[in-house]
Parts: sequence; structure tokens; C-alpha cells
Amino acid sequence: MPTIEELNGLAKAVAQAGDREAFAALFKHFAPRVKAYLMRSGTAEGLAEELTQEAMVSVWRKAAMFDADRASVSTWIFTIARNLRVDHFRHQGREPVGAEDLDCDAIASTTPSPDEQMAIWQRETGMRDALRQLSEEQAEVLRLSFFEDQPHAQIARELGIPLGTVKSRVRLAVNHLRRLLDAPEP
Repeated sequence: MPTIEELNGLAKAVAQAGDREAFAALFKHFAPRVKAYLMRSGTAEGLAEELTQEAMVSVWRKAAMFDADRASVSTWIFTIARNLRVDHFRHQGREPVGAEDLDCDAIASTTPSPDEQMAIWQRETGMRDALRQLSEEQAEVLRLSFFEDQPHAQIARELGIPLGTVKSRVRLAVNHLRRLLDAPEP
């Protein structure tokens, strides 16, 4: 999992140099998350895929507009996706249906205080360290389930393992993470 600073750096590399590798890394990280967000917002899978592609093309074309002082790259990208979704439904003469939309304007206009940024960084660092201590199998099912938002049945098919094994690995991994994250620091 890249850090906020790393993701912001990738966006800057795309903006300043048209860095295709940086864009590929942004695409790999954000495309599944944007699609999952759109689907949770009530968008059909095919349309969510289309809007995700359009959002990522906008990221490439408008990278110079990204301002890390206003918001993180994730807020910027999800705002683009949300606006594309709203525009799509409005062009059809109807309001978007489904879950409440994020107030991306409010998110983009607020920057965490230095103390909040430090707390976020510490939580992220602790989580990354804990994830590294999981077995490869547990880390993989967590990544697919939580970070790529795949259902357990799809993970089982993809990995060629029984559904019960996926569920067991997720449960064991979450319990292991909980123990690692709750453990007092030495």
C-alpha cells in the first residue's frame, strides 16, 4: 500500500513529466477502488467500469490541475469520479440513485492539521508493519477482500481454493492484525 505522500508524488510526476509508469501505478491503485465506490453508490457494474475509465483518463489529462495543498490525490480522483457519475445521470434527465454521495467539495477544502496528519501517518505505518507480519496467503486474501473489494466467492475462484478457506484466512488475518495493532509498543 503506497502512502499518501507516495500517491501525491505519483500524481505530480504525471503532471510535471507525463510519467507513464507513475500513471500506471495510480491506475493500478485507484481504478478498482473507484469502481467499487461507484458500485456502492448504486451504479451498475458496466457503467461503473466506464466511468472509472473516464475518471482515470481525466486524471491523465488534468494532472497539472492537481494541488496537494488543497487535497490528497485520492480525494481529487474520487471527486472526479463522483462528478462524472452525477453528470451521467443529469444528462439522462434524472438524479443519481443509490447511496448518499460523498461531499467531495467539503473533503477537498479541508486539510488535516499537522497533528492529524501525524496520527494518520502513524496509523498507516503501524498497519503496513502489521500487514508485513501476516503470512503471504493471509495478506493476499485481505488485499483482495478489503483493498480490491472482491467478494469471498470470487477470491476463492481466483485463487483456486475453497470458499471456507478464504473465510478462515480472512478471519485469522484480521485477528492477527488486531493482536499486532493492540500490542503495546516496546
